[in-house]
Amino acid sequence: MRVGPRELMVLAVVLAVPVASYALVFKPQNERIAKATSEIAHKRELLQKLQQETAMNEDLLRANEEIAERIQEIENRLPTNREVDAVVRQVSDLAVEAGLVAPALKTGRHLRAATYMEQPLEIETEGNFHGFYDFLLRLEQLPRITRIPDLKLRATRGMEAEVEVGFTLSIYFQEDGGGAP
Repeated sequence: MRVGPRELMVLAVVLAVPVASYALVFKPQNERIAKATSEIAHKRELLQKLQQETAMNEDLLRANEEIAERIQEIENRLPTNREVDAVVRQVSDLAVEAGLVAPALKTGRHLRAATYMEQPLEIETEGNFHGFYDFLLRLEQLPRITRIPDLKLRATRGMEAEVEVGFTLSIYFQEDGGGAP
């Protein structure tokens, strides 16, 4: 078979079509596909981060709701300044029930403690040590928030297990706009 200029031209066109197709169609298309694949991977990564943030936000929202409920529970344990007298009577009754002498109570000036008020009571009583211990256990069981920042315990001479007690009992309360208790 004889190869002439016409055959060479046809051979050149036949070889040029795939090379031109690769250079003009397939190579740019492959670059666009690679770019799109990279962009999809980036967007999936961002979506995963957003899902994690959203889950964390939901957890934080749930935690905030739990904290708000706990704060409300604690605030419910705080009497208003009108109810402080009832708590004082309750403390006095607990002392008598525990076998102590009716306590002498001296009210101190109320103090601001964070967003709440603190009413210190100076209490003096005497009786059996076991009765005083029982009184402290009962005081601890009160639903109100109290603390004893100062305690003086002295043994009474001549009587076994008899004590004189002086302590400060702080009762925490909320102001209800009515002023001091």
